[in-house]
Amino acid sequence: MEVGTGSGNMVIRCIEQFRKIIGPSNVFIDSESLNHYAHDETENLHFLPDIVLKPRTASEISKIMFICNRELIPVTPRGAGTGLSGGALPQFGGVLISTERMNSIIEIDERNLQVTTEPGVITEVLQNAVKEKGLFYPPDPSSRGSCFIGGNIAENSGGPKAVKYGVVKDYVLNLEMVLPSGEIIWTGANVLKNSTGYNLTQLVVGSEGTLGIVSRIVLKLLPFPKYDLLMLVPFNSLERAGEAVSAIFRAGFTPSALELMEIDALKIVSRFVESNVVPVTDDIAAHLIIEVDGNHPETLMQEMESISELLLQYDCGEVFFADDAQQKEELWKLRRRVAEAVKIDGYTIEEDTVVPRAELPALIHGVKELGKQFDFKAVCYGHAGDGNLHIRIKKEGSIYSLNNPKVLPALKALFSLVKKLGGTISGEHGIGLVQKEYMDIVLENANLGLMKGIKRLFDPNNILNSGKIFDMD
Repeated sequence: MEVGTGSGNMVIRCIEQFRKIIGPSNVFIDSESLNHYAHDETENLHFLPDIVLKPRTASEISKIMFICNRELIPVTPRGAGTGLSGGALPQFGGVLISTERMNSIIEIDERNLQVTTEPGVITEVLQNAVKEKGLFYPPDPSSRGSCFIGGNIAENSGGPKAVKYGVVKDYVLNLEMVLPSGEIIWTGANVLKNSTGYNLTQLVVGSEGTLGIVSRIVLKLLPFPKYDLLMLVPFNSLERAGEAVSAIFRAGFTPSALELMEIDALKIVSRFVESNVVPVTDDIAAHLIIEVDGNHPETLMQEMESISELLLQYDCGEVFFADDAQQKEELWKLRRRVAEAVKIDGYTIEEDTVVPRAELPALIHGVKELGKQFDFKAVCYGHAGDGNLHIRIKKEGSIYSLNNPKVLPALKALFSLVKKLGGTISGEHGIGLVQKEYMDIVLENANLGLMKGIKRLFDPNNILNSGKIFDMD
């Protein structure tokens, strides 16, 4: 029997076993619960699981996986459901395992600058907990107030701070993981250096829940920077804003955040959150949000002044310096809620392209030209400092991209442009369901063959999050 064939009947036969493992109150088969877990934040996709299970421990997950592997029942692991590539959608039905009850921070090790956590802890909760100890966990995706740290591991999330501090993979030291067979392993050791065989930890980070279910996480921490400064810089040209990004780094500056928002996105989100902190005028095409941080305020002010002087060469408008914490929070609120706002405004298809930062102007120009060619509107925003541009698309009559013949040619053209510019099709959202049709644009058959071989080794029955990233042969 193939995975997914008749899985509903098999799940029914196993319900009592699941109830014995995790307790009846943590097993859900009612329609309201199934519908809740049938979608995430990806477009308008909807796939019903046959059952939702909420285990509390790795041992419970292990017992569930043993049954599912034996009975060839498809399993979809899920965190908070904030994903943007469909990675947590149960497209084959079967069992959905939610990690939301695994929500404890186990230990903050101040001596070694480490934290051990379960996967269901909200990212911002973790950040605040370590901040109380004077410590810093930098990765901060826009959904940090709701996304789980386990989901961040699955997608190798980034966020605005990535430009200076790196992404999730740069902070993961060790992972406890339940394999599809039910075996429980640790992938590495709680050390800063490890050259003991293959690096399984880094293999698992970004694997989108296709190789195992992470049940415990050890993260590296940093001392929390004492000060930060923030400024907003307007430009009358998207391309000039993109050119300015590369110039900042070439001049020797490394901001702690460098974000781009084009004017259409800014107008939409300003209305959405009812904010007028940023003046919106017709002569402005884009804004850069630039932040620096550190422990010496005088040095930071000098750095900001030097950056603002540099940007005058790129036809920027009047620079706005955030005077206090409230203004900083208002600016970051606009940036963090822009994806939500533009989606509600009809820009339902989001792409997560990334190119070398010096190629940002060419990418921005290319997106606008493709919009004319394929008759779609696009707004651009994102992590300009590391070349990661989020592109939201609105196309009449198309609210989704998955298997959509009206959208497919446009996205193939976009990703071919990204490849030509030396980039790739996802910087931090992952491949999941919606991007897997385009993997052959940026990867050779040999690359895909190796990836599929790794998947077979971890999951020979292809039960765990199957159909994500690629289809198995």
